[in-house]
Amino acid sequence: MLLSKEYVGYMARETVKRLVAGQFIETKALPLVTEKVHAAMLDELSLEDRINDEVRVILEAYSDEMNRSGANYQEMFRKVKNELVRKYKAVL
Repeated sequence: MLLSKEYVGYMARETVKRLVAGQFIETKALPLVTEKVHAAMLDELSLEDRINDEVRVILEAYSDEMNRSGANYQEMFRKVKNELVRKYKAVL
């Protein structure tokens, strides 16, 4: 993830604070709402990490075949990642 978890927590707190101040949302359970926003932000921001992990698993399964054919790991990583991004309809 490009951002630290602490910074994501800060962004979640500020987002909720501004939504409440701007009267876009109303809540009596501010910590609960902040926690939910934080979890949603972390989930969204860690999507690329999860896709990268899945790409590594896929390429590991084909490592012998890639070595025999002389395939470039970085190029294959990029191609497989693009396919998974399309499959999951992710925006990175």
